[in-house]
Amino acid sequence: MQTALPSQCRHITAPLLPGAVSTNFHVFGFFMSITIINGLAELADQYDLFIFDLWGVVHDGVAAYPNAADCLQRLRQGGGRVVLLSNAPRPSASVAQHLAELGVSKDLYDWLLTSGEATANAIAATASGSGGTARPAYYHLGPERNRPTLEACGGREVAIDAAEMIICTGFFDDETETAEDYRDFLTAAAARGLPLICANPDVVVMRGEQMIPCAGALAALYEQLGGTVQRYGKPFPAIFDLLFAETPHIPRHRAVMVGDGLPTDIRGARRAGINAIWIAGGIHATDLALGPNGELEAEKVHSVAEQADEQPLAIMPWLQWSSEIRQR
Repeated sequence: MQTALPSQCRHITAPLLPGAVSTNFHVFGFFMSITIINGLAELADQYDLFIFDLWGVVHDGVAAYPNAADCLQRLRQGGGRVVLLSNAPRPSASVAQHLAELGVSKDLYDWLLTSGEATANAIAATASGSGGTARPAYYHLGPERNRPTLEACGGREVAIDAAEMIICTGFFDDETETAEDYRDFLTAAAARGLPLICANPDVVVMRGEQMIPCAGALAALYEQLGGTVQRYGKPFPAIFDLLFAETPHIPRHRAVMVGDGLPTDIRGARRAGINAIWIAGGIHATDLALGPNGELEAEKVHSVAEQADEQPLAIMPWLQWSSEIRQR
């Protein structure tokens, strides 16, 4: 029952589902609730388009999560459109191959779009818009495994002294390095006024049980040093606009984003004007004090979401269809 709510607050709440728990809190001057659910089945009938992040939701970079494929399959069998939207800094075809190796076959989704592909297409379009004669000279900051993005962008890879821009796909060695290791390099590049193209806005990602830094961490440092950064991917509206251009028959109120990252997936959904379901078992698992059997504390959910100034519609421990089949 509501009593003595401040006049500037508005009550925002999703329908409370059987067996679900709602946590209410004030944020942005609003009084809102996040529904804790145990499986996507509890909300699936409210949507026609399901947009899934990959890392931390479908897989951890090493293996697919146990119930992810089953969930995707159930959605498609029920007539839902399943789109995978990833901040992976590689073209979609390259990521699809990796997914197949993890057991996530192409029949489990309708379309796959990556930030790496959006990056390559944007750079290639710039060259094309110049009559096809402009091949931007870039320096690649990132590991060799991300080379397919470079091959798709139509530019010329050069040494840093000859570069017109930096294409950042990540760290050279993301298991041992930190952003601080690049401070001197980035300081010099910023002094030259080189724009940095960030092909992966993620700051961190889970790889197995290890937290790995991503290109977004380098982009953030570059901005601190006075450099100019152009990011492609979530949470920026452009990549969602590309997605919805492929599904014009589905209105945005019938679409939902399922992701683990508050600054990318959940924020991106809000900026795109769609609902979001937050996966607790990804990069925020420790902050949320996620229990071994998927237990979530309403107070902790409220606190972590409020600190990020985000408002997911619901939260669930892992990607699974229902609580009958546990993730771990």
